[in-house]
Amino acid sequence: MLHERMEIKVPDASDTAVLYTYLWSNSEELYNGLTRPVILICPGGAYAMTSDREAEGIALKFMAMGFHAAVLRYSVAPAVYPTALLQAAAAVQILRERAKEWYIDPDKIIVQGSSAGGHLAASLGVFWKKKELWKLLGTDAWLTKPNGLILSYPVITSGVYGHRESFRNLLGGSGNELEREMSLELQVDRDTPKTFIWHTFEDQTVPVENSLLFVEALRRNGIPTEFHLFPRGIHGLGTAGRLSMSMDGRGIQKECEIWMQLAGAWVDTMIP
Repeated sequence: MLHERMEIKVPDASDTAVLYTYLWSNSEELYNGLTRPVILICPGGAYAMTSDREAEGIALKFMAMGFHAAVLRYSVAPAVYPTALLQAAAAVQILRERAKEWYIDPDKIIVQGSSAGGHLAASLGVFWKKKELWKLLGTDAWLTKPNGLILSYPVITSGVYGHRESFRNLLGGSGNELEREMSLELQVDRDTPKTFIWHTFEDQTVPVENSLLFVEALRRNGIPTEFHLFPRGIHGLGTAGRLSMSMDGRGIQKECEIWMQLAGAWVDTMIP
């Protein structure tokens, strides 16, 4: 396994993100020259932190399915928009530009995010072609485009079902106009990537309406989407198994643990 730590510095930001890679090494004996999809993981944490429960455990399970993975520890408050978005775009660009070296299929770069990390992943999905974004990075838009999104109980809307803490941290008290722009169900268009999304009915922190609004917008724009709603489960489940269990024993929800197998099958079938 190629496990590296690399810093990501973007223009006009004092903060630095860190990208951790979990990449399969090439094997001349087993799969010489085989390229694989890569899952770029954005942990949640209300844009106040990046949760360990939604990071390495998810990466290792995706590796066990035969995918490459990487975890992005993006900047959080007091850093404000668009710092984290620029860092996510730069991370995708790094993975695409080094695809040959790392045996990544450059047309199969999937961005996964949980909770506020889901908002970040979805933000890149809807804003990847925004001129201000790629001009700030000094790059071409296509280098930063995800080929697919995997969203776990994502923060999406800044409306009545919005997670207020996430938007306060993301925007640092900016006005209503920018808050509306960050309501991502309003930004979906026909260039938004294919999406896998799951949520739980019992989530009281980020209500399932966040996912429903995004799914409705994806459907309206003809974006192929797979959506799973599980009846039980608190917010912030991560893998929903032991790899995400907190010190007090929370975070295991057996019926939700299948989401990763479902997501892996979705990558295999929907990202040709």
